[in-house]
Amino acid sequence: MDGSKKSAIILGATGLTGGLLLDELLRDHRYDRIKIFSRSASKINHPKLEEYIGDLFSLSNFKSYFKADEVYCCIGTTKSKTPDKELYRKIDLGIPVAAAQLCLENEIDTFIVISALGANVKSAVFYNRIKGEMEEAVLAQGPAHTYILQPSIIGGKRDEKRVGEWIAKKLFSVFNMLLQGPLKKYRAIHPMTIAQAMIWLANNSYPKGRIVSDEIVNIVAYD
Repeated sequence: MDGSKKSAIILGATGLTGGLLLDELLRDHRYDRIKIFSRSASKINHPKLEEYIGDLFSLSNFKSYFKADEVYCCIGTTKSKTPDKELYRKIDLGIPVAAAQLCLENEIDTFIVISALGANVKSAVFYNRIKGEMEEAVLAQGPAHTYILQPSIIGGKRDEKRVGEWIAKKLFSVFNMLLQGPLKKYRAIHPMTIAQAMIWLANNSYPKGRIVSDEIVNIVAYD
């Protein structure tokens, strides 16, 4: 392997943002190996791609393969898709925290994870509280270069139907331009913007560990 090239790990590559991130990294000349860990195959055939299929709730079982220059965690679910709160906790909290721990154990310096706007460990809203707990746990043990992205509602087409989210996206498309100043962070954001910002953060320095939605947009706009 060319020592000048980089390697990356993606968790959640079969999702919307993770899939776009995978496409971007496969095209990026700076990388010659992309590893994805998931429950199902991506059905992508590419010379850079290595796939590891298994139970992500037991991520430590992959430790010997979990080696790269950087890790991108795009794991996440929704209330409608995962109504069981304990299962939701295992996905949105357990997997990212386990990934951050593996980064430490395998001396991976860069860890970038998607959270959500409104994440707060003290929130009365269960889902925001879980994201907040994930952020606190990741930052407490995370690698030296840990970045947490907090996007607002994410646009783009998904395979499954989420009626409430679809309505919200339509409303946000109308009101996006009305959200100015400190309200900009509530604008809907495209998943490609998130993916591109993640790659930029992995290859550059940024003064903040937590990055809210409008700052994610600015990173891409001024790249």
